[in-house]
Amino acid sequence: MITDRPDKTSGIMYSYSLLLLVLLCGMIFPGDVIGAEVRSPDGQIAFSIDIGASGTPRYHVHYRGEEIIRESKLGMHFASQHGFEYDFTITRTRTGTTDNTWEQPWGERRFVRDHHNELLVEFAANERPKRRFKLRVRVFNDGLGFRYEVPRQSRYRNVNIVDELTEFHLPGEATVWWTPGRRFNRYEYIYQSGSLDGIEMAHTPMTVRLPSGVHMSFHEAALVDYAAYVLDQRRPNLFEVNLTPWSDGVRVKTGTPFLTPWRTIQISPNAAGLLNSSLILNLNEPNALGDVSWVKPGKYVGIWWGMHIRTFTWSSGPKHGATTENTKRYMDFAAEYGFDGVLVEGWNIGWDGDWFFNGDLFSFTETYPDFDLQEVTDYGRELGVRLIGHHETSGNVTNYEKQWDEALALYESVGVGAVKTGYVADAGDIKWVDRNGVAHFEWHDGQFMVDHYLRSVKKAAEHKIGVNPHEPIKDTGLRRTYPNWLTREGVRGQEFNAWGDPPNPPEHTAIIPYTRMLAGPADFTPGVFNLTFQGMESKQRVQTTLAKQLALYVVLYSPLQMAADLPENYEQRLDAFQFIVDVPADWEESIGLAGEIGDYVVMARQERGGSDWYVGALTDEEARVLTVPLSFLDAGQRYRAEIYRDGSDAHWKDNPYDIVIEQQDVTAADKLQLPLGASGGAAIRLIPVN
Repeated sequence: MITDRPDKTSGIMYSYSLLLLVLLCGMIFPGDVIGAEVRSPDGQIAFSIDIGASGTPRYHVHYRGEEIIRESKLGMHFASQHGFEYDFTITRTRTGTTDNTWEQPWGERRFVRDHHNELLVEFAANERPKRRFKLRVRVFNDGLGFRYEVPRQSRYRNVNIVDELTEFHLPGEATVWWTPGRRFNRYEYIYQSGSLDGIEMAHTPMTVRLPSGVHMSFHEAALVDYAAYVLDQRRPNLFEVNLTPWSDGVRVKTGTPFLTPWRTIQISPNAAGLLNSSLILNLNEPNALGDVSWVKPGKYVGIWWGMHIRTFTWSSGPKHGATTENTKRYMDFAAEYGFDGVLVEGWNIGWDGDWFFNGDLFSFTETYPDFDLQEVTDYGRELGVRLIGHHETSGNVTNYEKQWDEALALYESVGVGAVKTGYVADAGDIKWVDRNGVAHFEWHDGQFMVDHYLRSVKKAAEHKIGVNPHEPIKDTGLRRTYPNWLTREGVRGQEFNAWGDPPNPPEHTAIIPYTRMLAGPADFTPGVFNLTFQGMESKQRVQTTLAKQLALYVVLYSPLQMAADLPENYEQRLDAFQFIVDVPADWEESIGLAGEIGDYVVMARQERGGSDWYVGALTDEEARVLTVPLSFLDAGQRYRAEIYRDGSDAHWKDNPYDIVIEQQDVTAADKLQLPLGASGGAAIRLIPVN
């Protein structure tokens, strides 16, 4: 039910405390509204809003009585009109409650509960005609989101937003995990941790732990027709939304009416609670594509890792990886072990030379002479293995968009059901060419590219093709609205272990579940078995144990989950490879059981449509013994636990292959003791025993 408070003007004054009481009781009273509050359904989170002395809208957030967001301003500036920052009054508030459950066609959990209380606040300036905007706030038990809603009005028919004034004023003491914003390598950085004063600009999600133990993660949801933002620390502990600009300096080009994305804060009393949040998904619109039964999650192998370790090349020549013969070999392997697809990179014209700068040259329909697209897709169809296509743009979106229709129609004609797209270019070097032939260069996360990525997903949906973009825009939950947007990169993934300087450190995968993964699925590409491919002493190596690579399949969610290594490396360790063969990529339920950011994480997931459960546990550079309660299992049911864990001497640096594979019977009343080596892990399959 929605309740309205009309705007009255008799001028009767009320104290702030009485005003809040009136608001909460739903009573109507004369006079402009001074402030309002909305709480989460469990009453633990309180979002309050009022007007400052100069008529500036501002808000606070409390959690369990603790002020976790201090007084923070709201508003925005425009290039040619008065901004939304001063001389405002609150003219009306509306409140409501939603409690329903919706079903994902695929995902980390099948059913998602959307339970929130809502507050809609209407603002108007004291002038004629009035500047007007609304703030819609939704508060859940796991956090909150708010967005600006600007109605149609004559002064703002067309607007250029030059600054959004939204602030997040944090308490003085906190520990934060973040990656730098507005840097050349986009989102692909090792996470830094420390105090707030070490940050200038940070990408989101950015996760904060307060001295009380409260954890918060700052991000955004439903990023459509707007610029993404980074958190800009303007004063100590005071972060402002800094919108990524166009090449001409404007942040957002729009017109009324318009909506901004949701500014989100996920909130939990501990780190593990963040892992169970569905806030970002709940703030997105329902499926807009209709029947999406053609969208297929699954596991795949690929002609990919071999290029990174220089076994193959993307370019044509004697070591060309994307040949018909090599693709058939990978398809044979995929069929033998039950994988759904084979990714092939380097099949199309344009990879010769320094392909990083080949954006003008790529063809998305012409193959190299040693690759026959029709032959390999026909071969895969007989085996029940689909080809996963690849479109690398090197950041030239005009060249790519010109070929969209023909390229996607070609894929549809041969039965390709998913495509990995790529935008390898330094941040700020995305190229598009206008009608006059003038080239412009944009950021990957500016409004221009926000629009391009979404249009690419919609275009692929016309051909019943799923999309997995690399060098993407950050995930903001749009997979709910467009379920063919299966996964994406946007993380410093496995490839950095092949050539990164340095490779990903042991703590990396103990951080990203609490940061990047809160945004949504990531194509991290786990499962490398030859951990020391250049020798034990080489800098370029995977800094984990073998068991930790298995744990990643449960800890790091993606509906397209890759087994990244070469087939021959799996065939040498078939006992450990069995876990990758068994583990699904689509889940009925997911539960974050325990963890601390940067130290360790324990996840449990139930197979969609089945009874098996899987547990993944991993640690940073410290060896530790974890006790894992199995209370999530069905009571009274006995399970066979198939356990893949570090051996007693396992250590990522000098003994990464020490693994123990064992079985034991367990019930929901039991606890598993999991000894993890340095940068180690454990992966468990729990099968009901009749």
